[in-house]
Amino acid sequence: MDNYKLEKIIAKRAAKTIYRDGDKVIKLMGEEYPAPDVLSEAHNLAVAGETALKVPRLVEVTKINGKWAVVWEYVDGTTLAELMEKNKDMEQQYLERFVDIQIDMHRHSTTRLPSLTEKMERKVKASGLDATARYEILGRLASMPKHSKLCHGDFNPSNIVITGADEAYIIDWSHAAQGNASADAAQTYLLFRLTGNAVLADKYLALFCKKSDTAKQYVEKWLSIVAASQLMKAKPEEKELLLHWANVVEYE
Repeated sequence: MDNYKLEKIIAKRAAKTIYRDGDKVIKLMGEEYPAPDVLSEAHNLAVAGETALKVPRLVEVTKINGKWAVVWEYVDGTTLAELMEKNKDMEQQYLERFVDIQIDMHRHSTTRLPSLTEKMERKVKASGLDATARYEILGRLASMPKHSKLCHGDFNPSNIVITGADEAYIIDWSHAAQGNASADAAQTYLLFRLTGNAVLADKYLALFCKKSDTAKQYVEKWLSIVAASQLMKAKPEEKELLLHWANVVEYE
């Protein structure tokens, strides 16, 4: 194990802290963080790294001061979220590139990642919704086509890094799964909505459907399912919107 310097913090969450040490990124987990979750995250990154996509290279899984850590190569660049914020006049161009990257990712299939359908089923069961709502949503989920496309699970502009050479790297594969691309798109739509940007969310969905030749109604069918699956770990301020999508939106 290298002697990593845990000095420069990139991001901090409740159960994990992300550091940069030179050309490495170290994601240090909390003391109670389950080992299977650590290994799963490393596995997801390794699987994504075997595709032709631009993905940070996994370096190692190790322990630092008794805590689990996942280490990968640092990608020097600017996130698409930062570029969109700094260059408002280029929002449309950036959004188009964002969608192109997602569609390219969905062209890859895998059988080596968890099933997105099974993950959502577990989350809906633990969502806190009443039995009637759970039954309805699980029924919708069971009726949806099951695919094995590479799905990111947290595909948003802050997880796309544009390098100085104008290469787009996809980072943070902790929620990756194999599943239906439209479910992944519904997840991205909700992520935009949860940031309070409904206009950008609608622009995204229209672009995704146009570029992927997917019926908007088909992506919308996934919204209640994805929203319900997000309730388990939702922040208090997010629950009202997620409950709206999970319970109020009507589908055939």
